[in-house]
Amino acid sequence: MERYNEITGRFDICGNVKEITPLGNGLINDTHLVTTDGPEDYVLQRINQSIFRDVDLLQHNIDCVTQHLREKLAAAGVSDLDRKVLRFVPCKDTGKSYWTDGTSWWRMSVFIKDSFTYETVDPKYSEFAGEAFGRFEALLADIPDTLGETIPDFHNMELRARQLRDAVRADAAGRLSDPEVQSILKEILPFEEEMCKAERLHREGKLPKRICHCDTKVNNMLFDADGNILCVIDLDTVMPSFVFSDFGDFLRTAANPVAEDSPELEKIDFRMDIFEAFSRGYIRSASVFLTDIERQNLPYAACLFPYMQAVRFFTDYINGDTYYKIKCPDHNLVRTRNQLALFKSARARVPQMAAYIASL
Repeated sequence: MERYNEITGRFDICGNVKEITPLGNGLINDTHLVTTDGPEDYVLQRINQSIFRDVDLLQHNIDCVTQHLREKLAAAGVSDLDRKVLRFVPCKDTGKSYWTDGTSWWRMSVFIKDSFTYETVDPKYSEFAGEAFGRFEALLADIPDTLGETIPDFHNMELRARQLRDAVRADAAGRLSDPEVQSILKEILPFEEEMCKAERLHREGKLPKRICHCDTKVNNMLFDADGNILCVIDLDTVMPSFVFSDFGDFLRTAANPVAEDSPELEKIDFRMDIFEAFSRGYIRSASVFLTDIERQNLPYAACLFPYMQAVRFFTDYINGDTYYKIKCPDHNLVRTRNQLALFKSARARVPQMAAYIASL
């Protein structure tokens, strides 16, 4: 407690700290609720620098995004901005939105009271998510600042394909002789060129990069007590990317009826009700900026992300399980099969998805 009091004292908060307690179940940053005797409570986070290595860039992105969102909403006459956009507290000494002791990096934001997150993935909340993330991108479409990639090449399929080929050449764990590994490799490789389409379109000048959230989950939105969307949260991965990132990554988890490491492949069937609901919300708010190429390739995005994740899980298995935590020796193989099954199910529904997108 004494250590946390020292850290909170570095920030320009209102009131005196009464209590500091753990908050949420996030897997990346250590997060605490700071209760005060003043008008505001706060969220204190220790930034995970093993993932976000350039904290100055990370916070620059977040500062630019939150400031732009605040200005756009204020210009539109939106009130109660502190409930609609995250507000970070400046450090007393530097004015920056983070403080470091040279070993750990910390930040504080104003806690949005009477707000809620949901874990439910159903058509209702999927439509909410689509609308919220589409609006988020739309508001940031004209941001004047230059943002960097907090995790470089995070959703670069060409890079993931190269990493797989490098892993196959090295065969560091000696697993290429396994017939099952060879079978999966033969399933994955034929789709590589098709799934690397986004990077090719970008090089040809046909596909722009936008400021995207890049971690589009239902629980990355805050709701008020009446079920209205307040704001998008967890801004660490906000960076330049293709809109496919926000669209496809949500559907990779939401449209899969089982967990990504479930071995019950017979239960995997890409959920069109989730796709349609998310698409309705997304296009309703994002249509103001989407190009024809972006819109036409949204079904491709729904296929891209399970394929990309299958490649990443499979690469890690060939490398000897050096990246993802595993619970059993073939965990990454189970994950690979799961995501390949989802990819194939989604790909079989591309004509149906395309027809639905065209109807909106």
